[in-house]
Amino acid sequence: MTHTQRFEGHGVLVTGAARGIGAATARRLAEEGAAVLLTDRDGAVVERTAARLREQGLTARASECDVADRPAVESVVAHAVDTFGSLDVLVNCAARCTPETPLFEDDSDDEWARDLDITLGGPYRCSRAALPHLVASGRGAIVNIGSVNGLQDFGNHAYSAAKAGLASLTRTLAGHAAARGVRVNQVVPGTVRTSAWEGREDELAAMRRLYPLGRVGEPDDIAAAVAFLASRDAAWITGTTLVVDGGLTAVNTGFHATVHPERGA
Repeated sequence: MTHTQRFEGHGVLVTGAARGIGAATARRLAEEGAAVLLTDRDGAVVERTAARLREQGLTARASECDVADRPAVESVVAHAVDTFGSLDVLVNCAARCTPETPLFEDDSDDEWARDLDITLGGPYRCSRAALPHLVASGRGAIVNIGSVNGLQDFGNHAYSAAKAGLASLTRTLAGHAAARGVRVNQVVPGTVRTSAWEGREDELAAMRRLYPLGRVGEPDDIAAAVAFLASRDAAWITGTTLVVDGGLTAVNTGFHATVHPERGA
């Protein structure tokens, strides 16, 4: 697919980019002209993902990075600037979600802390390290990947709390950075078909009926929203949350199916 070259000359850093939403976002921004550094804890996989982009003639590099490690984050941000000459866009996609225990009181302190440290602490560290460079670019933008879990109860206590915190961080950082010309926004996906759902196709098929638009999301749906918010098309948008969830949080599909069965599933 041919896209408008909205990111020609831009240096971009995407965390959690080995697969899924992060990989799709890196590809979309590269297709629009960006030079993209893909980072992930899984160094081997993220390198293969970047190599596939290079095979398509796109500008992509890879670097292993654990967003819970402050020196590693600062190093990878510096690497992006050194490699591309500037850092214009940061996409915080890396996250961690531990399946919750049947009883809340049996949740592990260590798992709770780790989920928050990656999912909320990671964007904090990456944004802190990137901000001076985003200011220097004169067109800096941060896009955080949130979740509907941060808006409503869909389980996963620690992950959900972290994503709710990320929504707050998006707003407060937007207010802090606006005077220096950096925009900060958030995309909130619903259920997206990624490798996390491999072997669970029956669950995905059942979830489809919960979505007013009749399907779960694809990584490219989220990547398109990120590209918009990162681009100059969104030049007067900051501190906002763009919900990309097929209508899940706007429409109570189960209620409508019960009260208005004539409308169909």
